[in-house]
Amino acid sequence: MDRIVLGEDTDSWEIARRLVGARLNARSLPHYPGTVPQSLAAGYSIQDAAISLWPALVAGWKVGKIPDEWLARMGEDRLVGPIFVDNVQRAAAEPARFAVIDGGFAAVEAEFIFVLGADAPSGKTQWSDDEAAALVAALRVGVELAGSPLPDINRLGPAVVVSDFGNNAGLVLGPEIPDWRRHGDDSLICETFIDGHSVGTGRASSIAGGTLAALRFALTRCARLGMPLRAGQLVSTGAATGIHDILAGQRARIAFAGAGITHDIDIHVSAECATPRDAG
Repeated sequence: MDRIVLGEDTDSWEIARRLVGARLNARSLPHYPGTVPQSLAAGYSIQDAAISLWPALVAGWKVGKIPDEWLARMGEDRLVGPIFVDNVQRAAAEPARFAVIDGGFAAVEAEFIFVLGADAPSGKTQWSDDEAAALVAALRVGVELAGSPLPDINRLGPAVVVSDFGNNAGLVLGPEIPDWRRHGDDSLICETFIDGHSVGTGRASSIAGGTLAALRFALTRCARLGMPLRAGQLVSTGAATGIHDILAGQRARIAFAGAGITHDIDIHVSAECATPRDAG
């Protein structure tokens, strides 16, 4: 098991307290607030403590790809981070609001998001595509709001990303894709714009192994963490067009099209300066 019992690792607890405090107070952290975790296990220990400190329930999980240069050291090709209920927005005519911590990190990512319709068995850690798909109630389009008080979070490496909620600051949930499995990942197209300029294009098949590979990883990793996925939870499967930095005052538009999408979908995001009230 990778899950810790709070109080057994005082360093993880103190780092978690500082990371969560920075988020809640909309305060950037120019340096990592403690000993930099060197392994995914150490990162998940800090994440576990931080989840217990955040004043909202977990709505689901983001899945992120670990860069190739880190694979040998980390031993896994993906990571997960919690998405909290208070940070989930529904796409609407008005732009979703992205509260960006001044001096921290912020980016938008085009995502394909599974909604689970059934609980995963608590002891199951091996999954086929068909077994994973059987748990799915819907596949939706959406946008991950990637954010952290740490401006260099990605440069510091995957263990640090894991420790700070997987570099997640929220999720914008868009419309459902009917008959998603029949159409296939390659037919689902997306493009990201920042202030009207295209910054990345992709497909659901741009996600390594496809969307179900990301779901299978989340099912396995969350079970190993002692938090098996539950009905109603969301799994955001990865950055289909890349990770696109955004600053307060900028706007993003993420466009989705393709087979199964009855009309082109645009999700708009407005990045604004976070305040302590926004963050908490």
